[in-house]
Amino acid sequence: MKVVKSVAEWREVRKTLGVPIGFVPTMGALHPGHASLLERSVTECDITVLSIFLNPAQFDSPSDLDRYPARHERDLELARTLGVDWVIIPDYDEIYRDGYRFQVREREFSHELCGAHREGHFTGVLTVVLKLLNLVRPERAYFGEKDYQQYLLIRDMCDAFFLDVEIVPCTTIRECDGLAMSSRNEYLDEPGRDRAAKLHTLLNSKLDDDNVAAELAKVGFDVDYVVTRARRRFAAASLHCGRREVRLIDNVSLPEG
Repeated sequence: MKVVKSVAEWREVRKTLGVPIGFVPTMGALHPGHASLLERSVTECDITVLSIFLNPAQFDSPSDLDRYPARHERDLELARTLGVDWVIIPDYDEIYRDGYRFQVREREFSHELCGAHREGHFTGVLTVVLKLLNLVRPERAYFGEKDYQQYLLIRDMCDAFFLDVEIVPCTTIRECDGLAMSSRNEYLDEPGRDRAAKLHTLLNSKLDDDNVAAELAKVGFDVDYVVTRARRRFAAASLHCGRREVRLIDNVSLPEG
């Protein structure tokens, strides 16, 4: 596995790579959910590229950005054991050498669900993903279904801008009690961790959206939304753990009827 920390160096490397490339963009703090994306890429592609870039543009809360865990050495060791070929770790000034002057904005779906509660979040996501896809130029890029709204927006962006890449959705990896794996789970204290599993349980229940939201509130969640659309139920809700507020998101596919 080789690590590149310069955009200019990567662009030279990319000229030499002519085989099918799989790409997994991340912000680091890798967990088994990320590992599943990398394993699938390694299985399906000749070369797998991982990027680690903590993207300030997608954080609507400065405190959320400040406390995001950074552990590059552990991330690199995991990537090495999974068979990743290349890791790109660019810095902010290279990715945003325009000072975030140019941005990708979506005018409809990005303002719903999480977008209604996190101003500018999806603009930051779409902008950085477009930049990274243009740098890596993969045949396939892998995204987890836990962030299903993000997956749909990235898929549609690539279609709208004629990017020659397949956006591959990958099944959400869960703890044994159903909690979707996320770097945010590290912020949960013991009582919060016990309550967090209720999110997935209630999303899978036969209750309607309003009653799911009500039941989440009863166990201590501050609910942003519970919404069903196209037979998929989406939710975002926060738990107070000590002085921290931990925002969790999840979604499940619902059966017909």
